Amino acid sequence: QVQLVESGGGLVQAGGSLRLSCAASGRTFSNYAMGWFRQAPGKEREFVSRINRGGSFTYYADSVKGRFTISRNNAKNTVYLQMNSLRPEDTAVYHCAADRAVVVHTSPAEYDYWGQGTQVTVSS
Repeated sequence: QVQLVESGGGLVQAGGSLRLSCAASGRTFSNYAMGWFRQAPGKEREFVSRINRGGSFTYYADSVKGRFTISRNNAKNTVYLQMNSLRPEDTAVYHCAADRAVVVHTSPAEYDYWGQGTQVTVSS
């Protein structure tokens, strides 16, 4: 089992920035690739970004590329999502997730463990 707890969400004006954190406990954090997903009201959960186990490879949805940066600190069992140039359409609950697989997964169904999420609201 891996327990994941997100933090760092909040209310921000368009153009602003937020940094989300996801703290992991339980099994060895560095054995898992980590992803960020988001879910807006009435919409399906969508892929945002992914980072491999060692932190050397990252992958982004087109909608956030160039604005968001994923990173991880395996010594602190934490993955981060730096979000810049935020837009109202970025408003959602953001979840982190852990994946045992090496291949890049963008479907929520492929991830093994999930956090409860943190709300991000971007006002116009």
